[in-house]
Amino acid sequence: MKPLRKAVFPVAGLGTRFLPATKAMAKEMLPVVDKPLIQYAVDEARAAGIQQFCMVTGRGKTAIVEHFDIAYELEATLRARSKNAELAMLRELQMPPGSISTVRQQEPLGLGHAIWCARAFIGDDPFAILLPDDLVMSNVPCTQQLADAYNETGGCVVAVTEVPRAQTNRYGILDIGSDDGRLVEVRGLVEKPKPEDAPSNLSIIGRYVLTSGVIEHLSRMERGAGNEVQLTDAMAKMIGQVPFHGLRYEGRRFDCGDKIGFLEAQIAFALKRPDMAPAVREFLKHYT
Repeated sequence: MKPLRKAVFPVAGLGTRFLPATKAMAKEMLPVVDKPLIQYAVDEARAAGIQQFCMVTGRGKTAIVEHFDIAYELEATLRARSKNAELAMLRELQMPPGSISTVRQQEPLGLGHAIWCARAFIGDDPFAILLPDDLVMSNVPCTQQLADAYNETGGCVVAVTEVPRAQTNRYGILDIGSDDGRLVEVRGLVEKPKPEDAPSNLSIIGRYVLTSGVIEHLSRMERGAGNEVQLTDAMAKMIGQVPFHGLRYEGRRFDCGDKIGFLEAQIAFALKRPDMAPAVREFLKHYT
């Protein structure tokens, strides 16, 4: 079983739900407190032992890659002003040379198409997928939890959570077999089923560990829900070929692709900060 060392970040989306803020700014650069969403995702991957990172980008997304580059002029200015704490913070963002790759998704043909665009980067290796819109607050990083499960089971492992049955038409839903309360056997996957047709209420969130075999299925460019190339459909064809499990991860997920979820994440992450929590609790009293 090959070790998990690669991660793909699909960041080509237009961010239309956050217009006009995302008219000239990548939605993945929207900050939660003082760190952009893409930084949370990369930090989570690094904590799980990921060493190679691929950004699947689109037009107007250059700021995402530049965020992880060395800002020589800024560092020189901070050094001249003896702003050592800020300088140390910037240096923590730096990635090893050659560790970040980018590929371009020219057309918005779905998540499955975005992953297929990274096929040369993936090669024959297992890889993680992190959707920066999904921000997970947890004691153990969510991707680390998936990596640990992958080391136990091999094959494919996806992070899952229970959703209200009335909302199954918004998610990829699992048809499950055995269930030990932590790991569930995946017998099938259905993309956005109607509540009455949903095989369960266990939904996939934006964290995956997959084997490279999924690329073969994605390469057929079969269209699914929304007339897009759905990653869920390709993963469903992997079931029976490799072990496939869902992991009930520890932690709390915030849907930062939604305005309410994004605002909730701001408050939750600020309250986790000792330097901010007292002031945040104080001003919240004015809004309750």
